[in-house]
Amino acid sequence: MKKVKDEDELRPAYKRSDFPKGLVRGKYAERLRESSNVVVLDPEVARAFPNQEAVNSALLSLIRIAKKTAHPASRSAGGAKKRRAG
Repeated sequence: MKKVKDEDELRPAYKRSDFPKGLVRGKYAERLRESSNVVVLDPEVARAFPNQEAVNSALLSLIRIAKKTAHPASRSAGGAKKRRAG
């Protein structure tokens, strides 16, 4: 039985002439950077966390703390001062 060659199969090697517009290094790099959610940590930060769960846990804890302290209960001492003076 003869093997049927698949038309979608890639050739093992390409030549520059196969690309009439030329080869462009990093052609899609900017698009990838804009649509990606990959974050590169500084080496010092990366050493502090053994895995992604540790990073996520620390960041979620920080978010919770920030939300609690961002809007402290508004208590005015002005009313008590007025009552004492009055």
